[in-house]
Amino acid sequence: MKSAVCIETPRLRLSIPPPELAGRYLAYFERNRDHLARWDPPRPEGFYTEAFWRERLRRDRDDLAADRALRLALQWRGAPEGEVIGVCNFNQFVRGAFQAATLGYSLDQRAVGSGVMSEAIQAALAYMFDTLGFHRVMANYLPHNERSGRLLRRLGFVVEGYARDYLYIDGAWRDHVLTALTNPRAAPPGASRAPAAGLTSGSAGQRHG
Repeated sequence: MKSAVCIETPRLRLSIPPPELAGRYLAYFERNRDHLARWDPPRPEGFYTEAFWRERLRRDRDDLAADRALRLALQWRGAPEGEVIGVCNFNQFVRGAFQAATLGYSLDQRAVGSGVMSEAIQAALAYMFDTLGFHRVMANYLPHNERSGRLLRRLGFVVEGYARDYLYIDGAWRDHVLTALTNPRAAPPGASRAPAAGLTSGSAGQRHG
C-alpha cells in the first residue's frame, strides 16, 4: 500500500499534501469556518493551528500506508502548491468480508455550485473501487442538507436507512440519512487486486461530474 497518491481530473488534483503544506489546510478551514459549522462535528483541540495540520498530514500518509484511510485535499490542477479548495476523505477502512469505507467531504464556499465536488468524488471513487478494491462506500448526510443529498444521488448512492440522533453537530444531536454505493466489479475478499485498465497510482481517469 502506497503512502501517497495523486488523482487528476480535468480541473482538479487530489492528493495527500506533504506536511510542509499544512498552512494550506489551515487556511481552508479558517476561511470556511462559518460555512462548515452547520455540517461538521465539533473540532478537536488545536484544530485551527498549523501544528495540528502538520501532524495530521503525517498521520494521513501513515493511515494510507496501513490501509486505514484515504484523506485527500482538492486543489486546482496545475497548482500543486496552491490553495486547498476542499477535502474528500475515506475513513474507517474495513477489509475481510465487508470491504467498505465511509466517505466525508467538504468544499470551499466560493466553489459551491461549480460541479467540482462531483468531479472530485467520482475520481476518488474510481480509485477506491478499481485500484484499492473496495466493494462498498457509505456516506451519510443531514436531512436538511438537500445539496449533499442531490450530489450523492447523482453519484449513484442509494438511501439505506435513517439514523436518529446520529452525530453531535452544531449544538445538538442530529438525525442522518444513510446511503451507500457498491462496486459490482469488486473482487472476492482475499483476491489479488490490480488497477483497472487506464488507471495508475497517479490517475483516476478523466471523469467529470
